[in-house]
Amino acid sequence: AAMVQKYQSPVRVYKHPFELIMAAYERRFPTCPLIPMFVASDTVNEYKSEDEAIHVIERRCKLDIDAPRLLKKIAGVDYVYFVQKNSLNRRERTLHIEAYNETFSNRVIINEHCSYTVHPDNEDWTCFEQSASLDIKSFFGFESTVEKIAMKQYTSNIKKGKEIIEYYLKQLEEEGITFVPRWTPPVACKSESSTCHPRRPVSPAINIPESATKEGLSNKEILNTSSSPLEPTAGTPDDKLDADYIKRYLGDLTPMQESCLIRLRQWLQETHKGKIPKDEHILRFLRARDFNIDKAREILCQSLTWRKQHQVDYILDTWNPPQVLQDYYAGGWHHHDKDGRPLYVLRLGQMDTKGLVRALGEEALLRYVLSINEEGLRRCEENTKVFGRPISSWTCLVDLEGLNMRHLWRPGVKALLRIIEVVEANYPETLGRLLILRAPRVFPVLWTLVSPFIDDNTRKKFLIYAGNDYQGPGGLLDYIDKEIIPDFLGGECMCEVPEGGLVPKSLYRTAEELENEDIKLWTETIYQSASVFKGAPHEVLIQIVDASSVITWDFDVCKGDIVFNIFHSKRAPQPPKKDSLGAHSITSPGGNNVQLIDKVWQLGRDYSMVESPLICKEGESVQGSHVTRWPGFYILQWKFHSMPACATTNLPRVDDVLASLQVSSHKCKVMYYTEVIGSEDFRGSMTSLESSHSGFSQLSAATTSSSQSHSSSMISR
Repeated sequence: AAMVQKYQSPVRVYKHPFELIMAAYERRFPTCPLIPMFVASDTVNEYKSEDEAIHVIERRCKLDIDAPRLLKKIAGVDYVYFVQKNSLNRRERTLHIEAYNETFSNRVIINEHCSYTVHPDNEDWTCFEQSASLDIKSFFGFESTVEKIAMKQYTSNIKKGKEIIEYYLKQLEEEGITFVPRWTPPVACKSESSTCHPRRPVSPAINIPESATKEGLSNKEILNTSSSPLEPTAGTPDDKLDADYIKRYLGDLTPMQESCLIRLRQWLQETHKGKIPKDEHILRFLRARDFNIDKAREILCQSLTWRKQHQVDYILDTWNPPQVLQDYYAGGWHHHDKDGRPLYVLRLGQMDTKGLVRALGEEALLRYVLSINEEGLRRCEENTKVFGRPISSWTCLVDLEGLNMRHLWRPGVKALLRIIEVVEANYPETLGRLLILRAPRVFPVLWTLVSPFIDDNTRKKFLIYAGNDYQGPGGLLDYIDKEIIPDFLGGECMCEVPEGGLVPKSLYRTAEELENEDIKLWTETIYQSASVFKGAPHEVLIQIVDASSVITWDFDVCKGDIVFNIFHSKRAPQPPKKDSLGAHSITSPGGNNVQLIDKVWQLGRDYSMVESPLICKEGESVQGSHVTRWPGFYILQWKFHSMPACATTNLPRVDDVLASLQVSSHKCKVMYYTEVIGSEDFRGSMTSLESSHSGFSQLSAATTSSSQSHSSSMISR
């Protein structure tokens, strides 16, 4: 199997003018003592324009790769040759470098592209960027060894690149060269050239050698590198990360980790128009999956869908926790730990989990925990600014004093597990440390119930103290400053966290009241929500007058798997009778369910299918569009997708807990939004609405057929 590795660097900014950087760069040739493997280089081709603005030079470089003797013997070579083509444009002040391997070019394909350009906000600074790809087709059965060697050599050279430029800059300075004049066009009239000097002269057709545009780097992109690292603007497609910003706000990353972050972020900008998460949050998902870009992308997309469904971005601004929570939820933020991480204190032992679940329902409790996590993200950002170093996680101190059997009440444990699951999935790598204090004797029982649901990485961060051990050596003082240890733990700091206590039974609500409440939380959005049952699809009618309109849809499958269809009919369906809902209206107090297609209609005679059916799995977020060919009535349909019965899974100890997390088998839930756009308005936003399944990295066959049929309907117009 061929392996393709890609690398994309952040932008490195040199606070020196382009011409001086070029003078330093030129000194690397023909050989460079700082790169011992770079043995020699010969000029193969050279071109200079008459006015000397353009200088293209092609060199053949000889490298002595540090590889095992045996491998060199098998490969039958001592040296590896690369061709490097440098295109310098003194007028535009750009240098583009392209390199590829000549040796083994039929087995291994290496391409590298680098550029030195002027900083968009300061013409006396220079930006450097680099991207590369390595594709190993075959190598005598040593593909993975070669890949490791190549990656190791490559990453060490990336680190060296900056040192080398700085080394030669210093050398130039020692020789008294601190300024290199800019190129000026050879003009007779001197006075004019000096006045119009700062403006860029209009360049002739020869302007940029093909190599610059070949890699698909438009001029705009080359010039639009990230501006001031202080205020990274969120999500403008041209903004790029620069190396100093990464170090200051995100931490020490290896070159490949930086590359994963940049590539995942770029992918998000291209596919998720609009809101994309902050850099530090993207990084958390990469860390949670050991920088495996495909796995990280999958969990991140699922989380973005989930955020959209539950309007999580607006929780802090729009949601006011019910009074019961403010009075009886014994948790709150309390200063920060010794590492500068925000500190959250939870007096779980004092908290009546059963009472809270009965008075609020799981949904409101979950919402509250989400708002705490959102606040945590905000505090991390704040502390990163205050402490001058990246802080991306918080510390949680859980006091179990008072924990008893009441805490093992089943629905309470179930709520806890669901909350842990949701937090694990959507706030990975946010828990820096968990200090569990005053663990009583029942604790191990609770722990065996909960620990299978907790990610291994997270579990390593748990410290558990029984009784008063936390006061001894290796205790709390190692992690938290004496001044802020809360009073209830024998410290001197007043802690504002509510003390909890029993929730009065008068505040308990019935299951029905809570069920209705849950629905309310769902619908505070522009989305409609619908229920889909076996034998009862949900259908929406759209009437089209202007033949070439575009119907667009955006829906999330919240529960179950469904099939999505779009039909066309010349005749209007009968308006649905209210009683057609039959028994279903009882089971779904908030989701609507409407059938429009008459039972006597025949497909192909009364109505026709205009897109191939799309199977959508639970949790997926689907956007798409259909260009209408005819006026008339279009029906969007969400239909129950019946699965083959699966063998019963062997449930672990916590079987009742898991069973309740399973999807109920006969009902699906969809949140949808549809809109009709005139085709001319649509062309502009076409790219943003290409049928995209943001949910998964392996696109199902159904998806591809959907985008094919989509393009065919585009063409047939």
